Amino acid sequence: MFLSKFASPVLDLPRVAKRIIVLAVDASLCVLTVWLAYYLRLDYWISLTNPDSGWNPMAAVGMSLLIAIPLFIVNGFYRAIFRYSGLSAIVTVVKVIAVYGVIYAAIFTAMGVSGVPRTVGILQPILLMLFVGLTRLFARFWLGGLYRNQLQLANLPRVLIYGAGVTGRQLAGALANSHEMRVVGFIDDNKALHKQTINNLKIFNPQDLQGLVETLGVNTVLLAFNAASRKRRNEIIDSITKSKVAVRTLPRVTEIATGKVSISDLRELDIDDLLGRDPVIPDAQLLSKNILGKVVLVTGAGGSIGSELCRQILAVGPKQLLLLEQSEFALYQIHQELEQKLAANNTLKISLIPFLASVRDEARTDSILAKFKPHTIFHAAAYKHVPLVEHNLSEGIYNNVFGTFTTAKLALKHGAENFVLISTDKAVRPTNIMGATKRLAEMSLQALAATSNTTVFSMVRFGNVLGSSGSVVPLFRQQIRDGGPITLTHRDITRYFMTIPEAAQLVIQASALAKGGDVFLLDMGEPIKIYDLAIRMIELSGLSLKDESNPEGDIEIQITGLRPGEKLYEELLIGNDPQPTSHERIMRGSEAFLAINQLQPYFDSLITAIDQQQFDVVQGTLKELVSGYQAAGIVDWVSTR
Repeated sequence: MFLSKFASPVLDLPRVAKRIIVLAVDASLCVLTVWLAYYLRLDYWISLTNPDSGWNPMAAVGMSLLIAIPLFIVNGFYRAIFRYSGLSAIVTVVKVIAVYGVIYAAIFTAMGVSGVPRTVGILQPILLMLFVGLTRLFARFWLGGLYRNQLQLANLPRVLIYGAGVTGRQLAGALANSHEMRVVGFIDDNKALHKQTINNLKIFNPQDLQGLVETLGVNTVLLAFNAASRKRRNEIIDSITKSKVAVRTLPRVTEIATGKVSISDLRELDIDDLLGRDPVIPDAQLLSKNILGKVVLVTGAGGSIGSELCRQILAVGPKQLLLLEQSEFALYQIHQELEQKLAANNTLKISLIPFLASVRDEARTDSILAKFKPHTIFHAAAYKHVPLVEHNLSEGIYNNVFGTFTTAKLALKHGAENFVLISTDKAVRPTNIMGATKRLAEMSLQALAATSNTTVFSMVRFGNVLGSSGSVVPLFRQQIRDGGPITLTHRDITRYFMTIPEAAQLVIQASALAKGGDVFLLDMGEPIKIYDLAIRMIELSGLSLKDESNPEGDIEIQITGLRPGEKLYEELLIGNDPQPTSHERIMRGSEAFLAINQLQPYFDSLITAIDQQQFDVVQGTLKELVSGYQAAGIVDWVSTR
């Protein structure tokens, strides 16, 4: 511990000074080992400068220096202080001093020099080898670790923290001992803080960011202003991306500072930060109406929307939460996650039951509903990947249409109070099987709602959710990590986007507004061009777009062409007269539908046509049933082979 105090000052010395020090140490060792060799030979100490009994130690010292120092210099002992500090260093020391020993012994042992015992010619090289080797090992253990740490620190990504307030200071403290990045300063909008320092870290003006990137070697900016509005956040991000640096953010700085979250939780900026609007605080009364103290069933509980519904339902406090999922792994994951949440919160006394089942299995679903009598059912089970459903037409219809219809009829049979279908904007004037099946699922609920005096059926229609299994965001992010290119089906393709938590929250609240047969539409803000989204993600990664105007860019966008059934634009409403509700982000649509006695024959004919693989009949029936459905052709794998 005492010596460690001096390690850093030694490492900070100029290289020439370090070389002189080590050379001086080696020269001193030459003198010391001659003195020790005389002692071992004579068994008493003699004076080097004023020897008695006719001994001549200075001849031995002078020859040692004359031979050793040039040999050491030629063999690179002083080119780099720490290069010779491991096993290879010791081997080099042994080889060089072995040569030295041969020369030294030839002079003092073989030929002999007056006043120098012949045994000194053998003892001194051995002692010199031992002492020089020990000094190299000492340097390795005393200075080597600190030196390597300094090298590693110098090679870490250099980051600036945007925000010098409490949040920024907590983040800087959490990163102080990080081996992943090195904080080199703050930037802050507050002019009063500019040029001040916090823990030896200077605070800069955001307008100087471009210059700081070049002078300080900054490649990442960490956002540390949790209280900023989304609009202001966007303005800041736009200004940062012009400097071609990566932008990262964190979940909760206070959690990192208190040790609840590791530094690895710093994450890339989510695109949901760029949607252009702030989320609305949920209405607690609407959230709890169909959940608090009740038995709730979620189908498709392991999916992106289903799992988020489960998380938020659990937080509200149902009496019992039933998870129904046909994927064993997905069910295991969400069940384990919710179990951990329950274990961490002793105040929640909720019965959590996972069911491995398919909504297409009527007998299995019937037994579950008969046994547990759920009050509220959120039906999120669906095949939703457009190209896959287009190529597997029969499975899409069976799962999305008949799975929904079967579960809804059983909900009515067993007296469920509410049944909520998670629908999609692709159900509006669909150009693909997936959208057509979701519209048929909606129509089946509308038809049942017209006959029901007990179960309130409703459906919530919205667009893409960021981070879901079908979202382009995870795909683009991975393609950027791989160095590109980003693949895009069409330059003008446009989509609505919403975060998964916001969508799930609004679904739960919409269910509380339902009266029966309601088609709810979620306000998703302005649609976003996927091409612009891809460019923004490239910029947020600190990279540049590679195109004709910038052939030296980093990431290219390749246009691959629209896939079967894919639309350029999505809509939320078939008609043009959405009605407001008591919630500013939820609207109520009015859509035409067929009565149950009219719809059932079509369902029967669909089943027959699918069983007989008459896909042209299937498609014709869909066109007849679903308003605005336009199919590009049949691409089902079975029918095309």
